[in-house]
Amino acid sequence: MPYRTAVVLQAAARLLGWPDRELRDELGTVRAALREGGADGPGALLLPLAAHLAEGEPGALEADYVRTFDFASRHCLHLTWWTDGDTRRRGEALLRFQNAYRARGFAVRGGELPDFLPVVLEFCAGTRDDTLLRAHRPALELLRLALAESGSPYAAVPAAVCAALPGASPADRAQALAMARGGPPREDVGLAPYGHLRLLPLLAPDAGQRPRGPRETELRR
Repeated sequence: MPYRTAVVLQAAARLLGWPDRELRDELGTVRAALREGGADGPGALLLPLAAHLAEGEPGALEADYVRTFDFASRHCLHLTWWTDGDTRRRGEALLRFQNAYRARGFAVRGGELPDFLPVVLEFCAGTRDDTLLRAHRPALELLRLALAESGSPYAAVPAAVCAALPGASPADRAQALAMARGGPPREDVGLAPYGHLRLLPLLAPDAGQRPRGPRETELRR
């Protein structure tokens, strides 16, 4: 993975974090790193979100974060939900994430599931390996479309991540669903695959260093 792509993924992971003071203090560094990628690169897509977070009122930003990423809002940040839903095969998908982390000497702590997008972005940026993101491209595209349809500034994150991956994005939800259904064949006996789709900090040396927001977790080595 090119260095600039890793920067985009790392910045995307950070911008999806709980919008506390620590994040706001880091936004200058994040924006400077993204600008180095050029005005026509995927990182430029994240600059409006970074500006929004820098200029917004803290209480309003926190309320918007909760409103946007509450499960019922159909903006779920857990990648396997989009393609596996609440079915028994989701456990197998989550195990594949865990195994990928363990193979590189990482483990997710803090009570979050291993398919939580900020964690996946952090892992892929740190290892310079986008395999997990490419394997779950349909979920990223469906999240991108859902956030864009709601007018959320956070739509910039999956848009930038998808732009940084090989291949073109689907134009609409129908194409994204077709992409999801065209994935590797799996055993789905007794299941209704993709039926739910019609509805629509990460690397840290010590968990005790600072409090985490309600949506923040960590990926530890």
